[in-house]
Amino acid sequence: MLKDKGFYRGVNLGGWLSQCDYSQERLDTFITESDIEKIASWGLDHVRLPIDYNVVETEEGAYKEDGFTRIAKAIEWCKKNKLNIVLDLHKTLGFSFDFGEKQSGFFESEKLQERFYSLWEEFAKHFGNDPEHVAFELLNEVTAKEFISTWNKVSAECIKRIRKYAPDTLILVGSYYNNSACAVKDLAPRHDDKVIYNFHCYDPLKFTHQGATWTDAINPEERIVFDDADITPAFFDDFFASAIEKAKLENAPLYCGEYGVIDRVSPEDTVKWYKAINEIFEKYSICRSAWSYKQMDFGLSDERLDGVREELLKYL
Repeated sequence: MLKDKGFYRGVNLGGWLSQCDYSQERLDTFITESDIEKIASWGLDHVRLPIDYNVVETEEGAYKEDGFTRIAKAIEWCKKNKLNIVLDLHKTLGFSFDFGEKQSGFFESEKLQERFYSLWEEFAKHFGNDPEHVAFELLNEVTAKEFISTWNKVSAECIKRIRKYAPDTLILVGSYYNNSACAVKDLAPRHDDKVIYNFHCYDPLKFTHQGATWTDAINPEERIVFDDADITPAFFDDFFASAIEKAKLENAPLYCGEYGVIDRVSPEDTVKWYKAINEIFEKYSICRSAWSYKQMDFGLSDERLDGVREELLKYL
């Protein structure tokens, strides 16, 4: 379904309306229409746009029309270039996948959950009339497994609220452990046939995140080359198995909203990793969006990949 609807091969616009300093310069210049034109020239069919709540609402809950205007402009650029778009709420008041954001309390607070529902109703009012081009992703990377029971209830209620204004819009829902594929099995049954199961993949982390200083899951001093990491298509086939089984059980499409390799890895090894994971994406028709178009430690348009980009684009 997703492939036929133009959400098959995409790239993230990370760092524009999310994970940034929110300065006027950043919001005005980090992504422009020329970037969307370049993405279209790569042969992709959509983008995923991470959005932090504070771009579109104040801490008190008032909506910022300039934030919604920016999103509308991004949608316009995409449609002009025959690209679809996933609107991803990357951070909501009271929760962020990044502990450094110091957001907490969302899963314990009905008040914060109500803010979440209201924000999504506002998104639906603004953008829910264009289901052919715009999809919604409820929340980026739920972290702890202990949140899953609450998250299943919250996501179900949120979808119910959205459907009042956007009955036909595709809605992506991910699970815990930062949208791990192994956690998809614990998502609730789909609310309707337009709900998509979503996961992320940066596995094995010791390869894709080598040198990263923002996670204690790896030794930032350790380096590993692809040929020593035992990364094969079979590795991803096994890793995705439970998610694929859950999707079959629910007759649901699967979407990998983020996957990629840090810029500390050589361009040649980067291509090898993408080729291995792409084989399994293609085998099971898993739709996907690579992280990320520009900078953010994973930039696919960055100069370092100029020598391999033509080959790399075959495996996005």
